[in-house]
Amino acid sequence: MIVRTLAAALLASVAIAPASAQTLRPDQTEFRALYQELVETNTTLSVGSCTDAAAKMGARLKAAGFADADITYFSTPEHPRDGGLVAVLKGSDAGVEPMLLLAHLDVVEARREDWTRDPFKLVEENGFFYARGADDDKAMAAVWTDAMVRLRQSNYKPKRTIKLALTCGEETTYAFNGAQWLAQNKPDLIAAEFALNEGGGGQLDPGGKKMALAMQVGEKAVQNYRLETINPGGHSSRPTPDNAIYELADALRAVRMYEFPVKFTDTTRAFFTQTAKSVGGQMGAAITALLASPSDVAANRVVSSDPTYHSTLRTTCVATLLDGGHANNALPQRAGANINCRIFPGETNVTTQAALATAINDPKVSITMTLPIRPIAKPPALDAKIMDPAIAVAKKHFPGVPILPMMSTGATDGIFLEAIGIPVYGVPGIFGESDFNGIHGLNEHMRVRSLYEGRDYLFDLIKVYASK
Repeated sequence: MIVRTLAAALLASVAIAPASAQTLRPDQTEFRALYQELVETNTTLSVGSCTDAAAKMGARLKAAGFADADITYFSTPEHPRDGGLVAVLKGSDAGVEPMLLLAHLDVVEARREDWTRDPFKLVEENGFFYARGADDDKAMAAVWTDAMVRLRQSNYKPKRTIKLALTCGEETTYAFNGAQWLAQNKPDLIAAEFALNEGGGGQLDPGGKKMALAMQVGEKAVQNYRLETINPGGHSSRPTPDNAIYELADALRAVRMYEFPVKFTDTTRAFFTQTAKSVGGQMGAAITALLASPSDVAANRVVSSDPTYHSTLRTTCVATLLDGGHANNALPQRAGANINCRIFPGETNVTTQAALATAINDPKVSITMTLPIRPIAKPPALDAKIMDPAIAVAKKHFPGVPILPMMSTGATDGIFLEAIGIPVYGVPGIFGESDFNGIHGLNEHMRVRSLYEGRDYLFDLIKVYASK
């Protein structure tokens, strides 16, 4: 989802019509059935099956006219429930490289006793859909699958081949990841000039006004590190200065106080340039100063007071887990912590580890990367061939709503595709709420109107990209 600060940074806003009962077009009715089937197929890691969800989407593609040869199902013997599919709608011009539509089928765990409604039943209530995956990421998976169905049913002949990849494992660090598996084992199957993915979108303010659209152009890489201190320990009645917990605490304080340097990509420079014009005042002036001189300490202090801006400007590392000691009456023999780093595009896991070591400056503190070790983030080009069509189609569907390029401070499966040379863009179109639609949390939801409007926008956008 697009970050909330993006909306706050822009002055322009367009009111949407009040929520009301909506009479669906026949194509919207068919889409709703597909969306409901996908949402109500449990794809949690614990008890669900992405393989099952992929089979259901594949059946819809076949019913629309896709041949068996155009649909590839994949899984591994070790992970039979974590499968996915790749579908291909062949283009008429072999000289034009394909485009890829990417979405993940898996969802975060959800317990019925914690939710107001059954998380695995699609409930439409007061203008919203409620369910786990109603947004992340089954809204996009449903839109992409539905688009392929409609294109095939209408006998649409794209110049550019359109590929669809529905994968599993994006939501769980240690799970089998279908996008990674495809990139490493079947790169020709998903080869494309570019891919369209989650990560962009649109932002509504708390009152339901359309504030901004965003195209995600780049993201950070995620890497975890373990800090650990080891000590012979002893009886707690005879404490010594070299206490493993104290040494770890000193290291954590050093991590807390360390700031990675300010950096810009083409995307973040464009984002901050437009943001400075929109917000004005002290913040706008500070952003302008920082763009001119990234080492400007005073400007950095002002801009970084906003948590989202702070994260967008640099690599960040933060302690997320802690353990240590073995008995109430014993000096600790071991203490450890997990440091979660979101690494700026172009920087590496190794250079980040070295920066942590320099900041901690204590040879008694070991710093090791923990699995999985992900690829470095490679920012895609801020390409007019991608941005211009998105802007043009947005003018038709969402007149007056500004659109910005942005870099995600989180991470998606796009990083695995970028590692094999496929630039990935998080598309705009589906507007999210100021509460981030409850994704990963309780009572995840999606505004009904936003989903249908976003579906129409993305369908038109696909056809523009596929036509040239």
